[in-house]
Amino acid sequence: MLENEKIVGFAGKKLLRLMSLLFVVCFVSFMLIQYSPIDPVRAYIGEMTVSAEHKAALEEYWGVNTPPQEKFLNWAGNILRGDFGISLIYRMPVSSVIKERFTASLVLMASSWLISGILGFILGIIAGMKKGTWIDGAIKIYCYILTATPTFWLALILLMIFSVYLGWFPIGLSVPIGVTADKVTFFDRIQHLILPALTLSLLGVAQIAMFTREKLTEVLSSDYVLFAKARGEKGLDLVLRHGIRNVALPAITLQFLGFSELFGGTVLVEQVFSYPGIGQAAVAAGLRSDVPLLLGIVIISALFVFFGNLIADIIYEFIDPRIKQQEATL
Repeated sequence: MLENEKIVGFAGKKLLRLMSLLFVVCFVSFMLIQYSPIDPVRAYIGEMTVSAEHKAALEEYWGVNTPPQEKFLNWAGNILRGDFGISLIYRMPVSSVIKERFTASLVLMASSWLISGILGFILGIIAGMKKGTWIDGAIKIYCYILTATPTFWLALILLMIFSVYLGWFPIGLSVPIGVTADKVTFFDRIQHLILPALTLSLLGVAQIAMFTREKLTEVLSSDYVLFAKARGEKGLDLVLRHGIRNVALPAITLQFLGFSELFGGTVLVEQVFSYPGIGQAAVAAGLRSDVPLLLGIVIISALFVFFGNLIADIIYEFIDPRIKQQEATL
């Protein structure tokens, strides 16, 4: 009974938090866009010469002269009905643009998330096992350098080395230029995905590696591990038996909490590699004042980060009660 009440309370609290988050994010984002110095009509027509009648029609289409409060209420009402509006630059439903772009970004984020998690966990285990040695020092230096490395800078370096100088990978995009969709092979997509995914993976390694190292160090210095050593257990067998299962769930929890950093890094990486994902669409929508598309992306990104944190909270609250027990003893 108490467990059911705990689950209901947890779900209610998270639902209330999600509704509050979406309202605040939508309202603040909408008002920031409305008071942006970018003129949506001028951004749309660029250097083209248009008549006064055409410009007036565009201003009416964009709702330039409509009060911001009225525009927000109209937009929010449409959102509640499931209508995200029409993208002003792509001239198609915002939901269709987001579906197409977010699918491409999801492949990029999922691959880099898995690689960074696995590689970071392995490096953390090695560093924890070899604490105080040159191997531990090398891994720590590697992690510190990655932590201080800007995402766009690393992306540019990898692009120049492996695409421009060596020519091993395409310079950008997600498919070859001039090839129809039905002729794009799986290998073509993988080849275009490698460098963007590698950039995000390398940057995501540091946090999980250092966290795993510290947790494994604590576990290996605990009383029950010392007792296991006294019984003759040592080396990799000791770590596999007593170390990994005690640090795996906390590391996974941390990995889910990194969804916001992953999404932010994806925006920069997509710009450098001209990868047609949700990040590139967000930048285009912001520069050209495409309010419906930009706000739709804001909602989707907020939901993406929220559910990543939700999974981490579920692990924290229900799957691994040892985390709670450790906090209670501190």
